[in-house]
Amino acid sequence: MAIEASITFGREDAANIGRDRIRLLQTVARAGSITAGAKAAGITYKAAWDALDAMANLFGQPLLETRVGGRAGGGAKLTPTGVKVIEAYDKLEAEMARALRSIEPDLAGSGVKPIDLMSGFFMRTSARNALRGAITEISSATLSAEVAVEVSPGTTIYAMVTNESVRELGLCVGRQAIVLIKAPFVMIAPGETPPAVSARNCIRGVVRRCEMSGVSAEVVLNIGGGKTLAASITARSVEALGLAVDKPACAVFDAAHVIIAID
Repeated sequence: MAIEASITFGREDAANIGRDRIRLLQTVARAGSITAGAKAAGITYKAAWDALDAMANLFGQPLLETRVGGRAGGGAKLTPTGVKVIEAYDKLEAEMARALRSIEPDLAGSGVKPIDLMSGFFMRTSARNALRGAITEISSATLSAEVAVEVSPGTTIYAMVTNESVRELGLCVGRQAIVLIKAPFVMIAPGETPPAVSARNCIRGVVRRCEMSGVSAEVVLNIGGGKTLAASITARSVEALGLAVDKPACAVFDAAHVIIAID
């Protein structure tokens, strides 16, 4: 039986980064652009951007350095972090293949494949947004607590969790954490000034992409530090709000809609 190991970078309740996305990263770097890389990988431009955004958000910093089109044309190349992530992935994949081959004789006749042993080690999430950062403050009340996570310089996301969750997860100031927000929970307001709403989170940003599909749309904001935040809204809202690429906008969502995950 041929053994093929597949490594997934992930955390509990966080978006997984596996072979497909690492290979996409390599393809984009070789092609020198996201458009060419997506075509070579056989996926859409939007799917490529979604995957690259997810990797940057999960690892905490950009893995690609991009430049917009001009006289020299647009392009993309790996950041030092991107190079290290690919090197680490390739090394882990090789080591995992070696480890699985070594235990194959012990499982002979059991009906269990070595790769099956790894199937339950990682979890997936349907949350579109998974951003890593450091906990900067925890404010506790009788039953609940507000946890502040700085996901990029000057950008903090607040989550409302129970005090029991704070204890069970071992949350404390300075600890790394991942915030998860489903895109339908995120509202978008145009302009640089956050609207007067009761939602705890009002994140300033600039529209990076705006994808329309029938009656729905996905708006992706650049919120600084190589991080992005995606919102699922109606196509009519995009037109009514005058949302467009490179224009300022704010992402608005409630702290109760933010999930905290830790290593």
